[in-house]
This record gives sequence, structure tokens and C-alpha cells, in this order.
Amino acid sequence: MDELSWDDLKLFLYVARLGGLSRAVAPTGLSAATLGRRVAALERQIGRSLFHRAQTGYRLTAAGEEMLAQAEEVEAAMHRLGRWREGEAGQRVVRISAGNWTTSFLSRHIGEIWSAEDPFRIEFVTAYAKIDIGRRNADIGVRSDRPTEPGLAGRRVGDVAHALYAGRNLINGVKAGLFVGVSGDAANIRSARWLMAHHGDRIGLSGNDVRSVRDLVAAGAGLSVFPCFAGDSDENLVRVAPPIAELRTEQWLAMHHEERHLEPIRTVLDRVTALLRAHGPLFRGETPRDQSPQT
Repeated sequence: MDELSWDDLKLFLYVARLGGLSRAVAPTGLSAATLGRRVAALERQIGRSLFHRAQTGYRLTAAGEEMLAQAEEVEAAMHRLGRWREGEAGQRVVRISAGNWTTSFLSRHIGEIWSAEDPFRIEFVTAYAKIDIGRRNADIGVRSDRPTEPGLAGRRVGDVAHALYAGRNLINGVKAGLFVGVSGDAANIRSARWLMAHHGDRIGLSGNDVRSVRDLVAAGAGLSVFPCFAGDSDENLVRVAPPIAELRTEQWLAMHHEERHLEPIRTVLDRVTALLRAHGPLFRGETPRDQSPQT
């Protein structure tokens, strides 16, 4: 049998842990079709079926469970090697996982999190699903609830509000009372489920990425739900109703219990904490812009 590729093993780990191809698209940056081909090629290489395939997702076979255990040992060794190499080079990489809107916010304020003089680098890991910090797929996670996984610690930094938004010009879908929905993996986020439950019969258009939904709303295609820190910061959007009470969530930073004391991670943790708390009113929806929709 040909030697197994670490890149193929990493893809296998993503699909196995997230339970399907579509859920592994965002963290891997590959299409579902490409992931499917790579997984099938890996199965042919080892001569065993690793997954039970169904419309609801991928479930590990007995051989897949054995493969997962072996691949996780390789992963742990690769992480140790990577940390050793980064330590030797003096450039520890601190990985921050968050959703699209939070990653965008942190990126706009990168100067408050990192500078060229820091002895470490920053990598953003953007995904709709939780990234496994316990297995070192990220060092810090920005989450909407307290981390409960074994080996993780949490730090509450505030609250996040959500509200309905329209574009500045009330045209097209908004005048017809339509909404812009969310499809694909993004449909699993809480605000998307709320929109479907309350206004599913009035959804005229959908996008499988929150940024495309934002663009549609800004163009007047309909109303949609956004976190207030994203909607209130966007000059092309206008909040049309008070924050939605049942969508208010907590905001937590999750990190590995042991590695949170390492200086690079502790430094980034403290800086991200200070940044998010300083903008607490924005995240809580207390600072909407003084604008009105234009008819």
C-alpha cells in the first residue's frame, strides 16, 4: 500500500468529526465534490470503507472508527512537531476560531490584537460549526455559549444581540414584505433557524453565505436578521426593529485548559477580551446609528 498522506488524513479528520462533506467545506476550503473524491481515494488506498453515506451526513464505519483513533495519534504528533518548530523559529501561531461576523470584526481591529513586533503570528479559522480546540485545531474560540468539552476553559466577555435589518432604500422585496433567508451550512446558525421558524413562508431569496445575505438585504431584496454589532456597523443597513429577545446570546472565549497559560495565547486572550468588552454596547445592540430607511 502506498504511504498515506498527512493532508488526506487531515481531510478525513474534518469529515469524521463534522459528520459530512458540506460541514467540512468551510474549515478545509475545499468543495464538497473535491472532499468526496479525496475521501473515496483514501478508502481505495487502504482498501476499506470508512463511512456510511446518507443524505443526513457521513457516519463512521467500524473501520472508520479505528482509522479515526490512528489518525488522531498522528495529528497529536504533528501538532507537537509543529509547536516545536514554531518555538525554534520564535514564531508561535495563535489560531482564533470564530464565525464570519466576529472574524470580520476582529480583522478590522487587528491592530489591537497583534503587531509586527509580537513574537507570534495570528491565524483566523472561520467556520459556522465549532472548531475542535481540544484537538488543537484552534487555540482560542469565540463562542455563543460556555465551553463544555473536557479539557477546555472559558471566559465570558459579554452578550450579543440580534435584530431585523433592511437596506437603506426600501425597494423590491422589502416593499413586498419579503425576507432573505440563509441556506447551506449557514442555515444551522441560530438566527437563521429563528428566521425560518418565524418568517419562512415569506422568504423570497436565500444565500448560502452570510455575506451574500447581507449584500441582498443592502440591495433591498428583503429583511433579514444580523447580529447588531455587524448590522449597526454597516452603513448600508438599517435596523428596523428592537433586538430580538430570544436571540440574545452570551459571548465566551474558549481555550485549552493547559495551553491558555502559554504567553502568546495568554497575550492574545487578554487583548481579544479587552477589545470585545470595550465594544460591549455595540455587541449588546445599544448603539444603533441614527438613520432611517429611505422610501
